[in-house]
Amino acid sequence: MFEVKPTLELLFEQLGLDSDQHSIEVFIQQHQLPAETLLHCADFWTEGQRQFLKSHLEKDDDWAIVIDTLNELLHS
Repeated sequence: MFEVKPTLELLFEQLGLDSDQHSIEVFIQQHQLPAETLLHCADFWTEGQRQFLKSHLEKDDDWAIVIDTLNELLHS
C-alpha cells in the first residue's frame, strides 16, 4: 500500500486551509505566536484543528514532523 508522506501543503489541506505556497506564506506571516504559546493552544484554530494538531504531536507520528515545522515557522 502506498502512503503519501505528510508535507506542509498536505497539513494545510488537512486543517481545511488554503494550501498553495502563497496562502501558506501569508498564513505564517499573519499568525506569528509568542514564544510561550503552544502551537495547538493558539486562539486562531478551530476545535477540530486543535485536536488534529495535538493528537498527532502526542502520537509522534509522521504528521508530528510537519507540525513541528509549522510550529517553528509560527514562532520565528
